Amino acid sequence: MRVVVQRCKRAQVTVDGAITGEIGEGLMLLVGVTHGDTDKDAKYLADKIAGLRIFEDDAGKMNLSITDIGGAILSVSQFTLYGDCRKGRRPNFMAAAAPGEAEPLYEYFNQELTAGGIRVETGIFGAMMDVSLVNWGPVTLILDSRG
Repeated sequence: MRVVVQRCKRAQVTVDGAITGEIGEGLMLLVGVTHGDTDKDAKYLADKIAGLRIFEDDAGKMNLSITDIGGAILSVSQFTLYGDCRKGRRPNFMAAAAPGEAEPLYEYFNQELTAGGIRVETGIFGAMMDVSLVNWGPVTLILDSRG
């Protein structure tokens, strides 16, 4: 699994003009699943993200996690994270897991975050979504369960 983590002041996802998820301060996540990913990958990344110390403390040091600040997460499925652009001009998405494999892991990942006491908002899996955010910092990290 691969997750792009963006610290944000606010973020929102809409589908067909209707808001499906919206948060204030917290994390915007783009979540991709590849072949062979398991619940172990999802749990590892959920635990890692919940504990990432990327919010400033009173001294201005990145010392606080999403749980420390009481922030929320906007999680959006993103199969294009596994796009391969090495050949030609059109990305190849063969490394992205098929929807039947990816959706249950994406849902499990979000459940693990919620189980950790974090409010999680989402888009709609497989839908054409409009995503907006105010990246705070900016702080953007890429996490991969396979190293």
